[in-house]
Amino acid sequence: MFQLTGTYEKRSPGMTEAAWQASIPCRGEHLLLYDGVCGLCNRLNNFVLPRDARGLFDFASLQSAAGRSALERFGRNPEDLDTFYVVTNYRTQSAALLSKAGAALFVMTRLGAPWRWLGLFGMLPTALLDWVYDLIARYRYRLFGRTETCMMPSAEYKQRFIDV
Repeated sequence: MFQLTGTYEKRSPGMTEAAWQASIPCRGEHLLLYDGVCGLCNRLNNFVLPRDARGLFDFASLQSAAGRSALERFGRNPEDLDTFYVVTNYRTQSAALLSKAGAALFVMTRLGAPWRWLGLFGMLPTALLDWVYDLIARYRYRLFGRTETCMMPSAEYKQRFIDV
């Protein structure tokens, strides 16, 4: 298995684990947090959903109550919408927060072949990967567009989205 880059953060005190788990339907193992009005993020969701045959990922926009709560759970600012996050094992005591390139590589390695081979980028320095991530994030609205509202999932995938 490839070593993933990015920042792992243990959950901070705040909302009790029981309250957190009760507020989220039990489905996937990991929670993908995305900017709901970002064209690139919505394309990522549309890419991941059909390739995540095992249903490993649940989804929540950063603007949703669940997204804001997840970020607060890890001491992050829920007003900061320029980073893509994955909360690994989000319904357990061992939940951890991945961000930027580390989050993207985590998702790709969980989708299986051929996408897991993108995990090879994890051998590059984290600083370089996050610099590229930040460069793309800075211009994402210009390159991929911005919508006025969050994406509405199709009926087929609606149960995978929290707070839709």
